[in-house]
Amino acid sequence: MSADPLLDIVHEDTDFVVVNKQSGMLSVPGRGPEKLDCVSNRVRTLYPGCPEQPAVHRLDMDTSGLMVVARTTAAHRHISIQFHRRQTEKRYVALLQGELDGEGGTLELPFRLDIDNRPMQIYDPIHGKVGITRWEKVGVENGLTRVLFEPLTGRTHQLRIHSAHARGLGIPIVGDPLYGHGTGPGQLKLHARDLAFFHPSTEAKLAFHSPVPF
Repeated sequence: MSADPLLDIVHEDTDFVVVNKQSGMLSVPGRGPEKLDCVSNRVRTLYPGCPEQPAVHRLDMDTSGLMVVARTTAAHRHISIQFHRRQTEKRYVALLQGELDGEGGTLELPFRLDIDNRPMQIYDPIHGKVGITRWEKVGVENGLTRVLFEPLTGRTHQLRIHSAHARGLGIPIVGDPLYGHGTGPGQLKLHARDLAFFHPSTEAKLAFHSPVPF
């Protein structure tokens, strides 16, 4: 059990830890002293000697689920390369605010940061970078659609935009305060359920699973 009650450690070894992040917690520090509390800083407190920037990847503050944090610079580099080369496997589960037609497919949308309305991302076929996501409808529950997402790229807010935008699924994720009807932190129904990558020291393939909390 983690010495930090707010940090759910799923796996730990000398190279990295895998954390089951709570919705509402930052992955990395934000701007200002009120945004210093985050997964990266909590891991650095628990495991002295971590790199100054130990997070290999990030989850949005309101997204819950699996996140890998490096304990050494070499491990950070090794796993980061896997993310960059799309050698990792990631699957997310979301609840969408409505009933979705179709059973599955692949979404490709170019989008970029809205510099006048940060951190919003906007559709831009000229200057945007393409995000690619495979999706599969799991079922409809009380008027909400449960969807399995497999992002093939790692763009900011990718799954949230692919859900909400009219050129995507056209239905926002439940509780999304930016692209949907959420009214506060911790309401977003988006969970990083599965994460697989190769161990930076042994090269063994590792697969982690986090039960969906909704």
